[in-house]
Amino acid sequence: AGEAVSSPLLWFSLTFPSSRALGLTVLSLAFILGFPGNVFVVWSAVWRVQKRTVTCLLILHLALADCAVLLTAPFFLRLLSAGKWEFGPVVCQLCHYVCGVSMYASIFLITLMSLDRCLAVTKPFISQKIRTAVVARTLVLAIWMVSFLLAVPVIFYRKLVLRGRHLLCDLSHPAIGHLVFHNLFETLTGFALPFAAIIWSYCIIGRRLQETRFRRKRRTNRLIVLIVAAFALFWLPFHVVNVLDVAGALSHSKGLIMAGKMARPTLTALAFFSSSVNPILYAFTGGALIKSAGIGFMAKLFEGTASEMSSTRQGTGRTIQRREEAKLEVVQDGTPESMTLSTNPLE
Repeated sequence: AGEAVSSPLLWFSLTFPSSRALGLTVLSLAFILGFPGNVFVVWSAVWRVQKRTVTCLLILHLALADCAVLLTAPFFLRLLSAGKWEFGPVVCQLCHYVCGVSMYASIFLITLMSLDRCLAVTKPFISQKIRTAVVARTLVLAIWMVSFLLAVPVIFYRKLVLRGRHLLCDLSHPAIGHLVFHNLFETLTGFALPFAAIIWSYCIIGRRLQETRFRRKRRTNRLIVLIVAAFALFWLPFHVVNVLDVAGALSHSKGLIMAGKMARPTLTALAFFSSSVNPILYAFTGGALIKSAGIGFMAKLFEGTASEMSSTRQGTGRTIQRREEAKLEVVQDGTPESMTLSTNPLE
């Protein structure tokens, strides 16, 4: 996030002029598609949803984070077209700080979505007790506060630097140790650790569903899996380059340093584009609702998370009731066949 679409992309465009058009195209497309799409998601979640679930609240804040980072696109588009930074040091630091905050908020919100689904599947009654509006809003507020805090290093390491004849908003690490700290800190806190929690959540969910007779596909689960997959697709290469830069700096390998320089421009633009893809995923997931709900299909999609959670809790209650009845039958007649019943938590 701190590296997103600044001097690496400009360096590449100046070295290979044809890439400037590519960079302008990618960023323009991201802004044109992503900003209206995310504004529509925010509008739907705020004004059209009658019962806002935890999943809906998290998607709302994910869209707000994406809107914030996309608002910086015009500054980077001007950087590419002019070949220099024209907005001063404060805007330089602010734009990259917003990108950093958005990166952290996005991955933490997605992690919370995954943990929430894990709890709903494995411990539905506990989930029902703690999934309150107060708890959800408190967690979201904590996510934003932590995101603002973790993105602070971007401010210290982003400065106006004279590169040849061009004044650029560039990273400036006083020593190799600072570069190592910054890159590894960003990759560990902004991707590796939260994504490990996501993988753990879905391993638990998968193991739980293997133990049950899972007959129904849930739109909410599919939507969250798509969001997770998209984030990994767009951000994993960016963090791989972070590690590559560290390896190059520590080994003083010119090959690794050049490889990082060559790869980063495309991958930072790809990471920036990730803020535009979520509305497309929502439309894909709720496509069947468009004919029936029209412009309100997004609200229907978000409201569907409430009905699914309701069915999960009701279904689990029925399952437990049937288990108790079966145990009673065993005590009465001693026939183990009466114990054969569905344990599907979503039935």
